[in-house]
Amino acid sequence: MTMSPPDPTALLTEWRNGNRAALDELFPLVYEDLRRRARHALRGQAEGHTLTTTALVHETYLKLIAVEKVRWEDRAHFMALAATAMRHALMNYARRNRTAKRGGPDASRVKLEDTPILSDAGSNHLLALDEALDRLGGLNPRLSRTVELRYFGGLTVEETAESLGVVPSTVKLDWQKARAWLYRELTKA
Repeated sequence: MTMSPPDPTALLTEWRNGNRAALDELFPLVYEDLRRRARHALRGQAEGHTLTTTALVHETYLKLIAVEKVRWEDRAHFMALAATAMRHALMNYARRNRTAKRGGPDASRVKLEDTPILSDAGSNHLLALDEALDRLGGLNPRLSRTVELRYFGGLTVEETAESLGVVPSTVKLDWQKARAWLYRELTKA
């Protein structure tokens, strides 16, 4: 008789209830998914870029295990929080690598497709996007969260819908609205 692999949601529940060993079982189950999302977040990087997929996954993981009071609901909730942690890791990297000689944001350099632009030269642009995303969150948290999940976390429309508790068509519409709003904000600067 073959044993079925452990259920990530059950492991999240055990971890939430204080079983730190459950995290050791959980991480290998989500590692490849986190690597895929990190590769997505790092596509388009400049030659010689120093943030690797592995480093981004590990930094994301460290941020996630440091969170003590989260009530993990399910795997989608975990991956949504991973998207937030990945966004923060990318912003920290961009801040560290921003140079004083760079100018202000150029909206033509920030493309809100499914692939972020992350390069040393793009650090200011990524930081401008992060600030605009925070402003959008003050106006419409769901639009902001949609961008965070899709753009920084690499979640699909369906995964984003599950995480937000909406239908995929709502995610598609929110994605369009958010991209248009952010483009307007970034071109104002």
